[in-house]
Amino acid sequence: MTRFGALLRSTHPGPSLVVTAIAVALGIATGLEAWRVVVLGLAILSGQLSVGLSNDAIDARRDRIAQRPDKPLARGAASVRSAWIAAFGCVFAALVLSALLSWWMLAAHAIALASAWSYNAWLKSTAFSVVPFIVSFGLLPSLVTLAAAQPRPAAGWAWVAGGAIGIAVHLTNVLPDLDEDAKTGVHGLPHRLGRTASAVVAAAALIAGASAVLIGPIPAAGPTPIAWTAFVLATGIAVGGMVLALVRAPGRWIFRLVMLAALMLCVALAAAGQSLVG
Repeated sequence: MTRFGALLRSTHPGPSLVVTAIAVALGIATGLEAWRVVVLGLAILSGQLSVGLSNDAIDARRDRIAQRPDKPLARGAASVRSAWIAAFGCVFAALVLSALLSWWMLAAHAIALASAWSYNAWLKSTAFSVVPFIVSFGLLPSLVTLAAAQPRPAAGWAWVAGGAIGIAVHLTNVLPDLDEDAKTGVHGLPHRLGRTASAVVAAAALIAGASAVLIGPIPAAGPTPIAWTAFVLATGIAVGGMVLALVRAPGRWIFRLVMLAALMLCVALAAAGQSLVG
């Protein structure tokens, strides 16, 4: 693996691209001008890359102890110093691009990134490890609405939906790594709750988020067919995951179910269009 390839893998490209795609989809759905959608996508992508790089740079020593073969920095395929340089370069680019959209977007994105970096630096090993996910995912819809020519924060129900997705992602994403984390002293909220309780709480959060998306933007005629479809699919998947978690040990499969349910919520958010604006 080349040094560039190692750094690229350390950005956590999968989640980074997913979050970027969600922001771009919401930007298009809310009617942002084309250039604003492009700048928004680049800003979100740059910020997400910085989060992934800082995570692996901070955890390099832990990952070496745990002998993580999936972590390039732990294997020495790239230096921690180069990862830090790239991380700070990406966060600088994210903030500059955000400023091009609006000062409110810059402030909100700075808060979201500070929240994500605080998880990497410290909160991941505390009982408050879920807080950065609530803050950063809760802010995501507002990053889109604040990127408009007339910036305004997202509606309250969109904050609830974003925060719910963040809770579910955090509680299920770390489940396969609980044993490795224990070796290096990481004891976040999922570690304290345990596998089954974390999966159940994640499913409950998704159901709450789906309810917010269904009820929040109700027009005079009631929820749209897309809203009902997304609600039924998201809650059905969440309930199914909850039941499975109670009868068998949760693993990577629960995270995939959560991502599928979260995708349904994102579809409903995009379908809400201008209703996202508070």
